[in-house]
Amino acid sequence: MRQPDIELDGWCLDSGDAYHSDAPSTFWIPARDRRENLQPGDFAKLIFRISVDNSEEPVAVERMWVVVRERIPGGYLGVLDNEPDSIGKTDEFWVGTELPFRPEHIINIEDRDAASMSLATEEPRTRWPIR
Repeated sequence: MRQPDIELDGWCLDSGDAYHSDAPSTFWIPARDRRENLQPGDFAKLIFRISVDNSEEPVAVERMWVVVRERIPGGYLGVLDNEPDSIGKTDEFWVGTELPFRPEHIINIEDRDAASMSLATEEPRTRWPIR
């Protein structure tokens, strides 16, 4: 399954592993085995790069929560559980949008609860294209 691409999708994900490697004493991330073993309903915080209409700063960076829907080869499918601050509401990228991500993207984890378990089983606002 293809990963988000800023040119194609208008947004992409940054590697939490890379941030941690650059600043291991100040940029904490959960242990790799924890990031590789999330279950449906668990929360994962990811770093998003989002194209914005601003000639001085054409890319906004936001940290947002995603709820895991399912495990897939090499990672997860989840749904966005935040509203991006840097863009207005869109049909393609807003709360409930399905997206793939890998353990390397995860910068924080919260355990599932009843609300996130329900969200994980609901039909997403927008499904991730299978290409």
